Amino acid sequence: FLDQSELFKGNVEPADRSLMNCTFTTGSEEEDAEVVKATKASGFDNLKGHRSVGGLRASIYNAMPQEGVEALVEFLKKYEAAK
Repeated sequence: FLDQSELFKGNVEPADRSLMNCTFTTGSEEEDAEVVKATKASGFDNLKGHRSVGGLRASIYNAMPQEGVEALVEFLKKYEAAK
């Protein structure tokens, strides 16, 4: 999704990406904060990025089911389409 998005951009080169932590940004601190606020309101939590790097981070460790990842991607697609 991140590689095809117009709004969200991965901030790690594809070869170096983690399978457990997906980091990305909108390119705007204000927009990133709005995304965090919108995701919380929709039941997603802790999408705020690292305190020293900023941006957004989805942690998808072993306990996260595939459906949770798919739900987040669908949310981000809808968020982007509404912009």
